[in-house]
Amino acid sequence: MNLDPLFLSRLQFALTIGFHFLFPPLTIGLAWLLVFIEWRGWRHGDEDCIRAGKFFGKILGLTFAVGVATGIVMEFQFGTNWAEYSKYVGDIFGAPLAAEAIFAFFLESAFLGLYLFGRGKVSKGMHWFSSLMVAFGSMLSAFWIIVANSWQQTPAGYEIRNGRAELTDFWAAVFNPSTADRFLHTFVGCLIAGAFLMAGVSAYLVLKNRGAQVGRKTLKMSLIFGLIVSVLALFPTGDHHAKQVARTQPEKFAAIEGLVHGQTRAPLAIFGIPSGEPPRLSLKVGIPAVLSWMAFGDADAYVPGIEDLREAGHPTPPFVITFVSFHTMVGLGTFFIVSTALGVFLLPRNKLYETRWYLKLLLWVIPLPLIACQLGWIVAEVGRQPWVVYRLLKTEDAHSTNVTGGEVLFSIIMFGLIYLMLGVLYVFILVRNVKHGPELLPAKEAR
Repeated sequence: MNLDPLFLSRLQFALTIGFHFLFPPLTIGLAWLLVFIEWRGWRHGDEDCIRAGKFFGKILGLTFAVGVATGIVMEFQFGTNWAEYSKYVGDIFGAPLAAEAIFAFFLESAFLGLYLFGRGKVSKGMHWFSSLMVAFGSMLSAFWIIVANSWQQTPAGYEIRNGRAELTDFWAAVFNPSTADRFLHTFVGCLIAGAFLMAGVSAYLVLKNRGAQVGRKTLKMSLIFGLIVSVLALFPTGDHHAKQVARTQPEKFAAIEGLVHGQTRAPLAIFGIPSGEPPRLSLKVGIPAVLSWMAFGDADAYVPGIEDLREAGHPTPPFVITFVSFHTMVGLGTFFIVSTALGVFLLPRNKLYETRWYLKLLLWVIPLPLIACQLGWIVAEVGRQPWVVYRLLKTEDAHSTNVTGGEVLFSIIMFGLIYLMLGVLYVFILVRNVKHGPELLPAKEAR
């Protein structure tokens, strides 16, 4: 059996990063929600918020721990499976990874310990500050990871010397043309994931009458917060990110929008059935001129299509998976707005907590923001192909030449078993904590 080490290395990285990326969005989203909840508990003496902080703080700690355990593996793969890539960009790629570890990870982990175990042992102000530093550290960690990945999408601040990309301007590399738009859109996606996790868990507490008063309060907060960030994911962050992709990565933009042939007054595809080589979009339903306006602010602007870019010598990404992933993500984003808006609509009418079908819906849709995050990652990474560093280094030239397919397959099996165990353990502990519900406060804390 012929085991292609390149294909297996790509598969392994996709599996490991895909599993890891389930946990940082929940960590970031929950952490920022807890900043507000803990502030309410501290400044207003809100006993329900104090109980909510203790309850969701345990979920935050569990999620953070599994995220750390699964994230370490990815960095080792750069040296084992992607040695040629590491040689080519190590001078640049190493800087944001080092910054993430030094400035973000240690900040986040140190204050997380204080947040989880310092309640009642430090002042309430210091305890709230620790929650703020956990949230800030998680956001900072995401920023440096996005910096590293964005440089692969839109390289800047470098020169090619002796067959390697060498850093010449650190800040130009950090704030490359896609960093800000990609970070803001990703950060908002993480906030949505945290909001829906809290909303779903809160709905369960209300349905089962386990800490229902706490559940009512956190359900209200998470739905209002979720509606705000869901709208922000569409506009302005999603809109600005789409404009950035149109300017800097036209091949990806043509693929996600299903534009096979370039044109002026290009239509925005609302629906279509994509097919492979040659790329085609059947049964297309589009809105004339909207894509041109969305991409360049001019309804008469010319938008290059897949075939035009190929004729110009620019290879394009796999069409079907890029198009389907993007449009599914957009569909989920629309659902997030509608579902949270419905909850906010029911809230002032005193129907939210009695509408059981809606509470059950919130419980079952907890995974959907995570799926949307995964789809966004697929669009970003598959949409960049065949490049691992856009227009500089192809993926096929970046893998380790001395690693055999059998060795990679063995590591995939081992990681798969370990991740399966971690996933089952995470779900088991999470469900157990949720079923137990928020604890009653000791008399000292209640006072």
